[in-house]
Amino acid sequence: MIETGFVSILPPLIAIVLALITKEVYSALFLGVLSGMLIYVIAAHEPLIAVFSHLFDMMAEKISDNSYMIIFLALLWAVITLVGKSGGMAAYGRWAQKKLRTKRSTMLATSLLGLLIFIDDGFNCLTIGTVMRPIYDRQKISREKLAYIIDATAAPVCIIAPVSSWAVAVASEVSATDGFNVFLSTIPYNLYAILTLVMVLFVSLSGRDFGKMRNAELRAEKEEIQDSVDEKPAHSSNNGKVIDLVLPIAVLVVFAILGMAYVGGFFSGVPFSQAIGENPTAGLSLGAFAGLVTAFVMYIPRKIVSAKEFIESIVNGISSIIPPMLILILSWSLGGVCRQMIGTGQFISGFVSSSNFPVSILPFFVFVIAALMSFSMGTSWGTFGMLIPIVTMICASSGAQAYLVPVLGATLAGSVYGDHCSPISDTTILSSTGAQCKHIRHVETQIPYATLVAIICAIGYLIIGLTGTAWIGLSLSTVLLLAVLFFRTR
Repeated sequence: MIETGFVSILPPLIAIVLALITKEVYSALFLGVLSGMLIYVIAAHEPLIAVFSHLFDMMAEKISDNSYMIIFLALLWAVITLVGKSGGMAAYGRWAQKKLRTKRSTMLATSLLGLLIFIDDGFNCLTIGTVMRPIYDRQKISREKLAYIIDATAAPVCIIAPVSSWAVAVASEVSATDGFNVFLSTIPYNLYAILTLVMVLFVSLSGRDFGKMRNAELRAEKEEIQDSVDEKPAHSSNNGKVIDLVLPIAVLVVFAILGMAYVGGFFSGVPFSQAIGENPTAGLSLGAFAGLVTAFVMYIPRKIVSAKEFIESIVNGISSIIPPMLILILSWSLGGVCRQMIGTGQFISGFVSSSNFPVSILPFFVFVIAALMSFSMGTSWGTFGMLIPIVTMICASSGAQAYLVPVLGATLAGSVYGDHCSPISDTTILSSTGAQCKHIRHVETQIPYATLVAIICAIGYLIIGLTGTAWIGLSLSTVLLLAVLFFRTR
């Protein structure tokens, strides 16, 4: 890696600005990666042709590093396509429409599903989006709203759930004898995750919105849903039942948890909380395959789908995930060039460690820096992975050891905010994919909501720095958020 200074922030800025201006993500991401490689080649005094060799090397490396994620997404989308083909999704839609009679109940049910599926954020986005999308369309709720709710109950839930791959990842980054207990102590200081859930519940229960989200809801009311991805629904069986949807998905969830535990060595004596974080996507792949086998056993003997239709549905499902998968590969590559080659994270984090400021504003300052890093790189894991060791050393060297837990909470909160609304975040991409909402429309409608929460959080961290307690900052921040929402929305 070569540290390139302030120019290291240009590639993510180029990608983000171009995506927002052109409304087109593929070329924006590609140009972001290309500019990063150009910066590296110039700094390393290599020939310009090396730009392209490094570019394809990085893409190949990221595909290899995330191979289980690719397998999981392909298998999951195959299961989802089969569930639709069986008629199970249509049957569930008819059943749910009888039970979920109002927009409020539909959005609240989506929020609660998001709270229940806390093991992995990507699985949350794709599963809930697919199950709830037909109901949103029938009740004229915009797909932007669906994408926001599933995105806002993905990473924000995972980062405060003790039993999740995120918890283990954070605990492993903390330089302490009992990193897991340190993680648990950061939960009340993770203002962004908690306040995001408060906002989701407010929006779901009140039905009130503002900004571009309100415009999207008005379009949906007029049946002008312009954000949906062009797709022609496959012919589905008329004999499908709700169980044809519920059982394959339930088996998938159960075996995904068991799969993560198995891969991590739980059945060989490794603690469960540690085992599920060892290689979560490998375990999720086992769960998705179990769901596929369950669908085969349920559908073929009853002739809901033929053997030929079963295979065709698998192929169609895998084909439909290729466009968002391309976005993921490009975003992984952009994160790779920023972290591994031109030192974007080191430049920003070095600025943090070299700054002199009162320790009481340390939680606020770290929250802002983590938010900027995560937004620019599109990764919360990469952000807190770089910042946690640095803020731990800062707290130890500056005599601010008492601020360690609040600062760690602020680090996680800022990391999740950036991941939540960055156009190049994989969670943002998967949320728009699950909701079948155009990616840039999801970003445009979500950023004002996420940023409002982030501003309230910044105020909350100033309060925490002055009072030294989470509960005062959390309580006042919650009251302030609800007051702003009451007067801002309609």
